Amino acid sequence: MESLVTLYQDHLNTLQARAQQVLARFELDAMLIHSGELMTVFLDDHHYPFKVNPQFKAWVPVTSVPNCWLWVDGVNKPKLWFYSPVDYWHKVEPLPQSFWTGEIDIIALKKPEDIERMLPAQRQNVAYIGPVPQRAAQLGIRADLTNPQGAIDFLHYHRSYKTDYELYCLREAQKSAVVGHKAAKEAFLSGMSEFDINNAYLSATGHRDTDVPYGNIIALNEHAAVLHYTQLDHLPPEHSRSFLIDAGTEYNGYAADLTRTYAAHDDSEYAQLIKDMNAEELALIGTLKAGVRYSEYHQQMHQRLAKLLLKYQLVKGISEEAMIADDLTGPFMPHGLGHPLGLQVHDVAGFMQDDKGTHLPAPAQYPFLRCTRVLEPRMVLTIEPGIYFIESLLAPWREGKFSHYFDWDRIEALKPYGGIRIEDNVIIQQNGVENMTRDLKLD
Repeated sequence: MESLVTLYQDHLNTLQARAQQVLARFELDAMLIHSGELMTVFLDDHHYPFKVNPQFKAWVPVTSVPNCWLWVDGVNKPKLWFYSPVDYWHKVEPLPQSFWTGEIDIIALKKPEDIERMLPAQRQNVAYIGPVPQRAAQLGIRADLTNPQGAIDFLHYHRSYKTDYELYCLREAQKSAVVGHKAAKEAFLSGMSEFDINNAYLSATGHRDTDVPYGNIIALNEHAAVLHYTQLDHLPPEHSRSFLIDAGTEYNGYAADLTRTYAAHDDSEYAQLIKDMNAEELALIGTLKAGVRYSEYHQQMHQRLAKLLLKYQLVKGISEEAMIADDLTGPFMPHGLGHPLGLQVHDVAGFMQDDKGTHLPAPAQYPFLRCTRVLEPRMVLTIEPGIYFIESLLAPWREGKFSHYFDWDRIEALKPYGGIRIEDNVIIQQNGVENMTRDLKLD
């Protein structure tokens, strides 16, 4: 195994080569990449949790410090102005000393406004990449070079191909997330509330609520039918039936995004449905390969879902093919099969077909699918099929022309369980697929 130092050096070389390409294509001298700034709560004196610009943390694993700036020209060492003020109200991050700092020129920035005099004087042909356009204007960056779309498209597209350093970080994120998932499962089985299960997860992973890459979904019973449920009841339910957890962690700014569903009683039909969904998810992952468009796997999952609906007699008297054609599987799995994963949970460029930003939208029948790319080596994606019993989605079918195909009594019996989602994170390789999640024995 290469050292993290060597992995990062190679990663930086790749980013430098990409920078040379984008600067040459758009006739730029350099890119000025901003970590971002704190946002003050309206009419108050404190800030929202800071979330770093993902294009900034692609270069340096600095994820919690605002007011930092990175100057990149593709040839010279990237230069980092690191915000390290004199401040007795808050903890100040010292200048970093880590595996990556030997490859970056680091200068202390004591006051945010000092950056103007510290930057190179010639900035007329420099692109600003960051979340605060007015700051770019103050620094003399041209408006047309503030987050220029062509450069952003290029950078986003190439982020789909992870370097060995990035794959290392993604695998490390998996490790802590798996530890948290196992702790959450034990908390559920011991009868804890959603709030306490979430605390068990955070304690096991060493994260705070503001550190996780997205709001943890900790859903008991019918709450599992709310796709992005984040309310967290403080009291456990009177009768425990089901538990869905969708929760991740970060490592050096790279995310894990895992979901599991558990039954309170192993002998229930719901428990068997979880097992069958798990088997179908693994079988689909076994078919993943480079050269196939991701949307084809989404369609394959709907075929597998049709088979499950017929097996459990939730839908009857119709073929799998007709179910797909008439979208009878749609209300049971309203979201996409998954999405790209990396510096962001829903990583960029899921619809981009080239580095010029050519867009291929999701199929009309599946508008919430987040990826239409042809799979290629070094892409990282989630695979997260589900089956849910959501009344607002089922209601139109009760009165529709296909109503007689649904066994509404059997569906009603499963509604108190909410639903099922199972999610793994995978790496597309030249000859197959690496399932990072299952490799860590998260069943």
